[in-house]
Amino acid sequence: MTTRPGYGIPAWGDAGPPGGAGYLRASTADRERAVDVLKAGFAEGRLTKDEYDVRISQAYEARTYGELAVVTADLPGGHVVAPVPSWPAVAATPRTNPLAVASLVCGLAQPFTGGLTMIPAVVLGHVAHSQIRRTGERGGALATVGLVLGWIGISVVVLLIVLIGTIAARHGGPAGGPAG
Repeated sequence: MTTRPGYGIPAWGDAGPPGGAGYLRASTADRERAVDVLKAGFAEGRLTKDEYDVRISQAYEARTYGELAVVTADLPGGHVVAPVPSWPAVAATPRTNPLAVASLVCGLAQPFTGGLTMIPAVVLGHVAHSQIRRTGERGGALATVGLVLGWIGISVVVLLIVLIGTIAARHGGPAGGPAG
């Protein structure tokens, strides 16, 4: 940070104080507040008459908060703060839970993996629902679809096993037939 020659005040220029919004345009009321700070500084003996005159003209010529901050930065109450912009803040969109996506992918991949992904689809779906309730992330529908597909796959496998077992029990018997 540099200082203005002879005055010992920061020379931030249009950027304003570090981290500030010094580029925003200052209003007449803002300039008047800066002038009030300068008047108080002069009345308290913090500024000489020459410094006061120079800074008053700088305050009235200032166009941005950064320029006003330079004029009053070394005086008590001279930290000019730019107002918060009045436009509505955009809320951050919650991210989609990655386990919900993984559950859906595993559920959809069952036919291509020979059913190897049906149990991971169910497990990932339940874990994703738990995380979504806790964190407020998106993806509840994805997790539900992955769960449903996983359970459908498990149900089909169980039904096939029962069907094959029933058929084998009805037609079964020793291969050589009854001994007799």
